[in-house]
Amino acid sequence: MKSIWRNKYRPANLLLAAGAAFSSAAHAVNDLPGGPSVRQLNLPVGVTKIAQEQHLLHTIMMILCTVIFVAVFAVMFYSIWKHRKSVGHKAANFHESVVVEVIWTIVPFLIVIVMALPATKVLVAQKDTTNADLTIKTTGYQWKWGYDYLNGEGEGLAFISTLDSSQRAMSDAGAKGAMPDDYLLKVDNPLVVPVNKKVRIITTANDVIHAFAVPQLGLKQDAIPGFVRDTWFRAETVGDYYGQCQELCGKEHAYMPIHVKVVSSADYTTWVAAKRKEAAAKLDDPTKVWALPEMLVRGEKVYAANCAACHQANGKGAGPIKPLDGSAKVTDADHKVQLTVLLNGQNNGAMPSWKQLSDTDLAAVATYTKNSWSNKTGQLVQPAEVLALRGK
Repeated sequence: MKSIWRNKYRPANLLLAAGAAFSSAAHAVNDLPGGPSVRQLNLPVGVTKIAQEQHLLHTIMMILCTVIFVAVFAVMFYSIWKHRKSVGHKAANFHESVVVEVIWTIVPFLIVIVMALPATKVLVAQKDTTNADLTIKTTGYQWKWGYDYLNGEGEGLAFISTLDSSQRAMSDAGAKGAMPDDYLLKVDNPLVVPVNKKVRIITTANDVIHAFAVPQLGLKQDAIPGFVRDTWFRAETVGDYYGQCQELCGKEHAYMPIHVKVVSSADYTTWVAAKRKEAAAKLDDPTKVWALPEMLVRGEKVYAANCAACHQANGKGAGPIKPLDGSAKVTDADHKVQLTVLLNGQNNGAMPSWKQLSDTDLAAVATYTKNSWSNKTGQLVQPAEVLALRGK
């Protein structure tokens, strides 16, 4: 019995089993073009000049630091070994050496200058946002990105980019089984830009500090509430490039991906035209009177895209997130109570403002929550009610 237990449960067997499990899981994941690679250790080379210069600068600095490390410690360990007491050496008494002090002051200073010159060149280039072909404002929300095309082709377009609902469902189910290579990086509305065009990115935030970061494009810029900061990139290769918020912005931090889609100039023009038609279709007449069934259908889509991440599909909320199912504010016959929260937020931004949604979308989601789960109020909110409250 003892030998059976040893053979079956000895640590080596357990390690082998764990290694096999890890190996099979690892083989199920592939490199994501434009995104992270399996077991990636170094920075990506990138598809912009800035990203490539960052990679080169990083490599040079690592080599320089490694040479200094090896040289200093080699001299130190050689001196310790060669002049050890066990072979008869005695500690010497000596005073300071002006020559040595001048050397160890000048040499590090020269090294710092050698490191600073290329680093400064890259840093200054990163901040040169002049003569941009396209200017896009990216706004961080908990937990999604808002994109506003301010200048250039596509001016006036604006939309919200959120983690794809199917991937959120995979995560909620425990991420079991085969996962797609773009797991937790797929979004409903990617940021689309043309190839070989200088794109200026203006960053800000609506609630807490976020960070807009896409390694393949050499981008990493904090988005701070109340402040506007900028950076830029010029992608030289058509493709899909991925990033994530790189500031710890709350419990949904891991569900705030960035997808930048770089397309040809012709494809970008086509995309802009399609997006304009889509935006025009969404510009519903706020005076239109809607029927309850069609408003519920629209409200369900708005809720799934914007609200379910926090309040859950069943409306029960989680932790500090208050439930909508059975909420007095939701079921209140005075529609202003709920609409005021949707427009202005509450609890110091824990519930963000949703003013970026249209009057019809806000009316639809309010109607949906008033008539879902146990909230069978039969109430119908019209877009005109939202419009009347905007700006108050």
